[in-house]
Amino acid sequence: MKTMYGRQFATMVSMVLLSFLMLGASFATLSYQYTIREKKATLDRNARVIADFTSNAVNTMGGGVWQTASFQGYLNAMATVSDSHVLVATPEGQILFATAGNGELLPLQYKNIPQDMAAGLAEIPYVGMTTLGGLYDEARYLVGQAVTDGAGGTLQGLVLVSASASNISGMWQDLSAILLVTALAVILIAAIISSVTSMRLAQPIREIAAAARQFGLGELDVRVDVGSRRDEVGELAEAFNAMADSLSKSEQRRTEFVANVSHELKTPMTTIAGFADGILDGTIPPEQERHYLEIISSETRRLSRLVRSMLDLSRLQSDERAAQQQFDISETLLRTLVTLEDKVNAKHLEVDAQLPDEPVPVWGDQDAITQVCYNLLDNAIKFSKEGGVLGASVSAKGPKATITISNEGNTIPPEEQSLVFDRFHKTDHSRSADRDGVGLGLYIVKTILNSHKENITCTSEDGVTKFVFTLTRA
Repeated sequence: MKTMYGRQFATMVSMVLLSFLMLGASFATLSYQYTIREKKATLDRNARVIADFTSNAVNTMGGGVWQTASFQGYLNAMATVSDSHVLVATPEGQILFATAGNGELLPLQYKNIPQDMAAGLAEIPYVGMTTLGGLYDEARYLVGQAVTDGAGGTLQGLVLVSASASNISGMWQDLSAILLVTALAVILIAAIISSVTSMRLAQPIREIAAAARQFGLGELDVRVDVGSRRDEVGELAEAFNAMADSLSKSEQRRTEFVANVSHELKTPMTTIAGFADGILDGTIPPEQERHYLEIISSETRRLSRLVRSMLDLSRLQSDERAAQQQFDISETLLRTLVTLEDKVNAKHLEVDAQLPDEPVPVWGDQDAITQVCYNLLDNAIKFSKEGGVLGASVSAKGPKATITISNEGNTIPPEEQSLVFDRFHKTDHSRSADRDGVGLGLYIVKTILNSHKENITCTSEDGVTKFVFTLTRA
């Protein structure tokens, strides 16, 4: 069977069937042996009792005891109780009396049992299957005992007790029939339960497969109904839905990325083309050409920064992991802050640098972390209010070093704080507040820290915006 339902069903039924076959074979063997053992023990016990009784009767009444009514009545009673044949024979093996409990076995009287059996019984008791040399039509279980007098141990006769093998087999067959009926009932119940459980297991997997095929055809809104399942199949369905959500968001981000790139490229290119055409066709007066050429140059540099940022982003995303080296994050942050001194002075910002006196060694790619510090500080300076406070601090606690960059300016709305690390995201949706930016700085920061397995958060309250990220201490 090729389906999971078929394989699960066949496996369950096969296991139950195999288990009952093994259990049945073991039970049949053990019960058969136990029944035979019990029957033989019963026959042996009865033969001993009859032999002892006969021995006592011979000692009391002499050899004629075989023909007395009381003795024969006793043998009839024993045969009836034990559901067996009782035979009394002379030491030479001639049967003097035979009874089945419901009457004498006349055809067996005065017949001779095999000589080797008669001779053997004088020495040791006999236990086994025999037809008594053809006296019985079929083999019977038989136990033979010698009858001796109590004084000198002289052999007085032989006692044989036999039982039909069919009685024992019938008992065993009845037990086997009960086991077989029980086994068939259990197998049927197991098959029904297995069918239901297998179908219940296979159905959500079919739904996941169908959803995956629809997803492959571009229907990104398809999801699998998990319901109340909390087993492995439920986890698979939840994982599929999570993957679908992730791919759907990725597709949405890709669409937004294309739209944002198109917008970012369209605006400066339209400006450049418009002003260049105006200069060429004379629409722009000669005395204003320099001014518009400066605008063209500025927009060209903006395009260059956009392309360079996208190349950097592509390089960062293609790296499997960041190179690890040990460096002092305090020194790195301080050097980056010094390179931005002109921008700090241009906005008359007050710098509040809280750096430890001792080095704070961390693990990471120093060049990449330097870019993180530069982007965060440049972003903080750009959106600081005139004469505000620019904060930069490093603290070392536990296995992590925490770096905080803050500024004073406009408060970022709460709904925007989780989006500041997205590609091309700007809090000013008109895109007029930040003409120099391309909206990739914070996304590059997030990408670099993700490659280092580190976190960064953004908070903004009462005009104070903070970016906090961590690095692993060396």
